[in-house]
Amino acid sequence: MQANTGKRTRIYLAGHTGLVGSAILRALHEAGYENLVVRDLSELDLTDQHATRRFFAAEKPEAVIVAAAKVGGILANWEQPWEFLFQNLQIEANVIGEAHAAGVRQLIFLGSSCIYPREAPQPLREQYLLTGPLEETNRPYAIAKIAGIELCRSLNREYGADYLSLMPTNLYGPGDNYELQTSHVLPALIRKFHEGKTGDAGGAGGREPARPVRLWGTGTPRREFLYVDDVGHAVTFCLEHVHAADVPDGMLNVGCGEDLTIRELAALVQRVVGYHGPVEWDASMPDGTPRKLLDVSRLRGLGWAPTVSLEEGIGRAYEWYLENRA
Repeated sequence: MQANTGKRTRIYLAGHTGLVGSAILRALHEAGYENLVVRDLSELDLTDQHATRRFFAAEKPEAVIVAAAKVGGILANWEQPWEFLFQNLQIEANVIGEAHAAGVRQLIFLGSSCIYPREAPQPLREQYLLTGPLEETNRPYAIAKIAGIELCRSLNREYGADYLSLMPTNLYGPGDNYELQTSHVLPALIRKFHEGKTGDAGGAGGREPARPVRLWGTGTPRREFLYVDDVGHAVTFCLEHVHAADVPDGMLNVGCGEDLTIRELAALVQRVVGYHGPVEWDASMPDGTPRKLLDVSRLRGLGWAPTVSLEEGIGRAYEWYLENRA
């Protein structure tokens, strides 16, 4: 396949400090891209349309990667539905809309696997979008991400744009959020088992835990997990080799194509962390969607595949947590 971009292409990466954005930034540097444009929130508020428009007029990027988003786990999504819907709609409309208005020829939008219906057949294929009701606990976030996909799809169909939408599975790795009230399941498990191992919430103890580690839900839902640097490499691969016209609706799932139960995941994290105490499950807490396994045959068919196994990735994530938890 012929490359879409050269190493001197001026690329704006929106959201470069987040979990996904920082992985994409590492991958771009690793791939040899030199002409990158980034701004943190103190420099550019992407919910501000006028500020976003001024930025595009001044910087004139040739390609855009949209990794900026308000993100969080099941509790944060449930408690802040308005913020997850409204802020993500603002970010997507401003960045994608102003990119189009500024004549940006190539854009990659990062969505989420939560866009698919709660009861959709497994594994989840791209064509299952909008075929059934969404999971209630993250519906506002999912609707915002679906709107971003439709913005890209509409610009492709009406104006011949080359705006691609990537749907990553559950991600984890360096830069993840370990705050228990807002984190996703895997970093929450790492923190809980580490604190159980050390014997106190401060992580400085070293004695045997007096109480068991308590985990949410029944442990029966199945989830797929991908080390975040693999997504970074998927983005650079698509930037160089994939056009939106190459795939139906310009959509590609990004995952490993394998899943496990949350209970199995907890046992794996427990082993990696080295916690030997008891574990209890609180079935009164929500489980979320019963299963979310992506069909990744489209992207694999184009030549991309992940490289980091789940156990290796959890080990790397735990090392990062130990070094940065303060």
